Amino acid sequence: AIVIDGKGKHVTAGLIDAHSHSAASGSVNEGGQAITCEVRIADVIDCDDISVYRELAGGLTIANVLHGSANPMGGQTQVIKLRWGMMPEEMKFEGALPGVKFALGENPKQSNWGDNFTSRYPQTRMGVEEIIRDEFTAARDYEKNWKDYKERTSLPPRKDLELEAVVEILNSKRLVNCHSYRQDEILAMMRTAEDFGFRIRIFQHILEGYKIADVLAKHGATASTFADWWAYKFEVYDAIPYNGTMMNNEGVVVSFNSDSDELARHLNDEAAKAVKYGGLSEIDALKFETINPAKQLMIDNRVGSLEEGKDGDFVVWNGNPLSSTSMCEQTWIDGKKFFDREEDRTMNAKVQEMRSTLVQKILSQKKD
Repeated sequence: AIVIDGKGKHVTAGLIDAHSHSAASGSVNEGGQAITCEVRIADVIDCDDISVYRELAGGLTIANVLHGSANPMGGQTQVIKLRWGMMPEEMKFEGALPGVKFALGENPKQSNWGDNFTSRYPQTRMGVEEIIRDEFTAARDYEKNWKDYKERTSLPPRKDLELEAVVEILNSKRLVNCHSYRQDEILAMMRTAEDFGFRIRIFQHILEGYKIADVLAKHGATASTFADWWAYKFEVYDAIPYNGTMMNNEGVVVSFNSDSDELARHLNDEAAKAVKYGGLSEIDALKFETINPAKQLMIDNRVGSLEEGKDGDFVVWNGNPLSSTSMCEQTWIDGKKFFDREEDRTMNAKVQEMRSTLVQKILSQKKD
């Protein structure tokens, strides 16, 4: 056993980011067509992305890596553990339910893409809803064709990877992460899901969620939002910093996410904002980065809290984790240490020494 001197320190479960684009190689948007449920983040996991190490230094242990928001129905998501130094397949959270990215509003209707992007359907908010309904109808037909084939031993239908992913959504075997802002579109998306017999698992961003928190709770949706992002485009002008707390108080499972390699390094600071804006207790605020996103991703049986039998993902802090002056000292995943601040300082000193040596070698050479 390894004994860590924890005197004067704090220990928490590993932090979880329910909306990340870290460790994805290249662009995360496939904007060539409106519906791209066949593309997979799992195929482009970049284990060398330095953001992974930097996020470990902020206590992050798990990230839900998402496709972008260029499409009403986008690509398949991938939950990863930040196992720095391991191969892409080893970073994937084994057993986590698969997901897919949806998007509502300005992004999928290409409002801000420029004058050269005015021909791809949909171009309106009503078009976004309708193309989603059309795809669900096509997926039901596709599922029926396969059922008929198996029962009648006729010729098999043509295999369609896009529709197979959508069938999994309809049968509640694939979780929907829905990029959203405005209350009207969020309500319409919930009605669409209910019409087809499933529920939206996570509304991402959902900056007007406070207006319809009771409806979200009734639907069974969860909310992964920003603590205080606002006004970066027109459809987020009604965002308020009390959004997370107000949804939480209505019984919605809420988390604060990053959507940013930089912000993911200090999600503990984001959790603290729920104390400032709305008066949540420190324990409930910390849940916004630990057990709540674990529940949203349906992995709370293994991570998100310090309990016997769970995976052994935890963080050692040198002070209250909700304090902006506290630092993560160690980050452990699966009972293995992946970040140590003292070791990091030692490695940095060695790197600086090597750099100085190389610089002196260069300077000592003749000009030719």
